[in-house]
Amino acid sequence: MADSRMRLVCLVCVIFAASSAMASKELLTKMSSGFTKVVDQCKNELNVGEHIMQDMYNFWREEYALVNRDLGCMVMCMAAKLDLIGDDQKMHHGKAEEFAKSHGADDALAKQLVGLIHECETTHAGVEDACSRTLEVAKCFRTKIHELKWAPSMEVVMEEIMTAA
Repeated sequence: MADSRMRLVCLVCVIFAASSAMASKELLTKMSSGFTKVVDQCKNELNVGEHIMQDMYNFWREEYALVNRDLGCMVMCMAAKLDLIGDDQKMHHGKAEEFAKSHGADDALAKQLVGLIHECETTHAGVEDACSRTLEVAKCFRTKIHELKWAPSMEVVMEEIMTAA
């Protein structure tokens, strides 16, 4: 069950990656409008503090240290809300790919994003606590996206946050 929760969290990262890979303001806007609702729902359900919201806002900043276990719990909650898991409570690769494609990614990019997440999941499979594992997978995914030069700029992220607020 912990593995499945971890995969859920990683799928939320696909949202970010698909938008940044496409480098399209229209795509970012489309994705962020629904994403904001999920963030708010999970924030209320998990009763997370503002420090976790700060982590969410700074997720793509490479120099920003992601150390809060609760961020992993938040990502898991969001993935579940976005229905990115199968009946077995694991990340459904097909659903993840379809989600990325529905936001503008082509087949190859969608498969690549899910592949990156899978690599991160495999690397951190030994972390027993589900929220901590999810946090490590999210950090791994962020690093891989930065290596590909796909991470959105903070200006784009802040504009989308302000527009959605």
